[in-house]
Amino acid sequence: MTALQDQVAEFLAAHDPKTLPRLDFLRARFDAGLAWVYFPPGLGGQAAPRAEQAGVDAAFAEAGAPDNQPGRNTIGLGMAGPTILAFGTDEQRKRHLRPLWTGEEVWCQLFSEPGAGSDLAALATRAVRDGDDWVVTGQKVWTSGAHNAQWAILVTRTDPDVPKHQGMTYFLCDMTAPGIEVRPLRQITGEAEFNEVFLTEVRIPDAHRLGAVGEGWKVAQTTLMNERVSIGAVAQPREGGMLGVLTKTWRERPELRTPQLRDRLVQLWVEAESLRLAGDRLRQQLTAGAPGPEGSAMKVAFAELNQKLSGLEIELLGEEGLRYDDWTLRRPESVDFTGREAGYRYLRAKGNSIEGGTSEVLRNIISERVLGLPSEPRVDKDVAWKDLPR
Repeated sequence: MTALQDQVAEFLAAHDPKTLPRLDFLRARFDAGLAWVYFPPGLGGQAAPRAEQAGVDAAFAEAGAPDNQPGRNTIGLGMAGPTILAFGTDEQRKRHLRPLWTGEEVWCQLFSEPGAGSDLAALATRAVRDGDDWVVTGQKVWTSGAHNAQWAILVTRTDPDVPKHQGMTYFLCDMTAPGIEVRPLRQITGEAEFNEVFLTEVRIPDAHRLGAVGEGWKVAQTTLMNERVSIGAVAQPREGGMLGVLTKTWRERPELRTPQLRDRLVQLWVEAESLRLAGDRLRQQLTAGAPGPEGSAMKVAFAELNQKLSGLEIELLGEEGLRYDDWTLRRPESVDFTGREAGYRYLRAKGNSIEGGTSEVLRNIISERVLGLPSEPRVDKDVAWKDLPR
């Protein structure tokens, strides 16, 4: 048993998860440095190797302890938290990381815009300094979970007179502030987990700025790299996720099998296992520092695999796969790939190659930043943002 596992045992002896209120238990776990153990002391961790996190989480789960419902706050835990740790002031870290980890405050991501999706640096949402505040006006789109969020990570345009990558500034935005309107975007699944967000003269204190003025692109890169790892390199057991649903059906419904479908299933099983092991290796690399562009490859592979698995499941089920339980507009708190029917998985997986960076853009990142291939010609790198054609 490791020293951290000994600490978990001591903590559980002093904090009975069966009797202690859920939130009190999670707060105490954070304060004991047993939340994200690779974070610094005083911020939910002990500066331990990241590889030890899985063992700590497993020990708490085995004891029946409540978790922080990570599916409700994937952006907070996977993107906002690491970015605040990397660029936040001491006050920002102490204010936000604890309620973020316990799930008391859910976060969303205000990055993409109608004219700045794949080319995020083209964003037009303006932030203008007014004393100790910034006044922000603009529109964001494809914002997952904005209808449930109390806080957002926000990238804005603060200087239109310099090239687009240089004039951006990053903020922590209170989603309850006056001037913020959240509207649902209904998807092909019938749900509206995404939103468009309108900001009209929203006042954000300068104390909520993350990083220096004009360095928003640098801060955003940390967020985006963590996003791709959080999507594509989630820890999975063998035959976990959508593969597990498919193989369960295969084993329980022998009348649906054909030799051709078997060949495709075996091929996808091998692809899924290779991706799982690659994810383990990537998480081990993260113990040495922040994620790099390699996470883009994991995210591309994850999206393609999910789409192949969901397509094969539909073919296996035949007419049954065409059934759909409910197209009523709903505002879900999380995405559930394994708890819904095959039709939902097939439709929802189509978004995997778009969200978190399109597969096309990520392939460019892989070619340039991982493989070292020549970059595409870019004629706008030295042109002031205000002079770019729109």
